[in-house]
Order: sequence, then structure tokens, then C-alpha cells
Amino acid sequence: MSEGLVIIPTFNEIENIEAIIKTVFDLKKDFHILVVDDNSPDGTAANVRELQSEFSDKLYLEVRKEKAGLGTAYIHGFKWALAKGYDYIFEMDADFSHKPSDLLRLHRACLNGADVAVGSRYKKGVNVVNWPLIRILLSYGASFYVKFITGMKVHDPTAGFVCYKREVLEAIELDRVRFIGYAFQIEMKFRAYLKKFKIEEVSIIFTDRINGKSKMNSSIVREAIIGVISMKFRSIFFKNSF
Repeated sequence: MSEGLVIIPTFNEIENIEAIIKTVFDLKKDFHILVVDDNSPDGTAANVRELQSEFSDKLYLEVRKEKAGLGTAYIHGFKWALAKGYDYIFEMDADFSHKPSDLLRLHRACLNGADVAVGSRYKKGVNVVNWPLIRILLSYGASFYVKFITGMKVHDPTAGFVCYKREVLEAIELDRVRFIGYAFQIEMKFRAYLKKFKIEEVSIIFTDRINGKSKMNSSIVREAIIGVISMKFRSIFFKNSF
């Protein structure tokens, strides 16, 4: 059995899913993949089922009833991974914005002492390709804002390309994680930070998707802005229930 599981949440990723799966399986390290699909109407899950006949021993699929948010998809995947005994659990998008070969670098960082390895767009300047300037400013500004509010020394706290050691996910009370949008990424890192786990950033180049549509919307942005303050507040004044 592989020690590493790559969790890929999907909703309408029919244009990307087969290519991303095969690219990960072509890597020199033997990763397994769990696709958590939110009942995509475009046939994403059906495509994964077809691929399972070719990769029956390392490709897994969980289909949820409806679109329920990025955070809950990952929590579902984390619990599945822990139950199956994986030691290194990865988050990765389906759209090739995260370079699959960088999985090896994240894994290496954890092997070398990190508890959480973050694929960082901002560790060394701004490494983002094909984003409009306004989105870069919004994302970079959000990262600065999160660092200021939380005290975390993480340059890219909203990053969604991450490797967790299983001990981190076991220590974090997953059922208490509140956020379901992109603020979920902030909360997971913050909870790891409060537990004194070592978070290390690995510089990557992030390339915006070519196929499919972005899931970003205004409610996700609001959750990140307002939610970070409430999260910090709860961590101080309601420690027992945070």
C-alpha cells in the first residue's frame, strides 16, 4: 500500500480529471488518489469509475449527494484517509493549477521534518501565472491580512496545495472545522499552528486553470475576510470549544 494519498475534490471537472489522474500516476513515487466528487452533472464521477478499471488498486472515488463546499469535501477525504491508514495526505486541485510533480517536493519536505508542507505562491515573491492583476492583489492582500490577524508566519495561508502528516489530522478535531470555502485552508493551517506543528512552505509556480470554470465567488471572499477575525477571536476566548 502507498503511504501517500492525494485528495482531489471535484465539481464539473470532466475536462481535467482524466489527465490529472494519469499525470499523478506517471510520477516516480507511487501515490494513491481519492476523488471526492459532489455529484457533478457533467459526468466527472463516471469518468473516474471508468479509470478505476485501469487503476483498480490505487484510484478511489467518493461521491457526495450535492455540492457542499470545498472544506467539507476535504474533511470527508481526510477521515477516509485516516481510516485507511495513509501517513501523508495531500490536497490538490483537479485543474492543473498545481503542478503534479510538486507533490514530490511537498512529500520530501515532510520527510525532512515538516509536519505540514504548503505549496506556496508567495514564499519567493509572487509566482502566479495567468491571473489578472486585481486577483493577484486580492490574494496577496488576503495573505498579508491573515498573517497580521493570526500571527502565523505563513506567506500563503490560503494555499490549497498541501501535504499533512497523519499526526496533524489526528490532532486537529476535524468535526470542529467551521469553514467550507477557501477560508477552510486558512483554518486548517491555523489549527495546526496552534497545535505547535511545524509548517514549512515550498515555493511553487501556480498557473490558473485553462479548462473549466473557477469556483471563486463573492461569498467565499466574505467568508475569508470576516471569518478570519471570528476564528482568531474564538481561539482566544473560547479555547475549549474551538
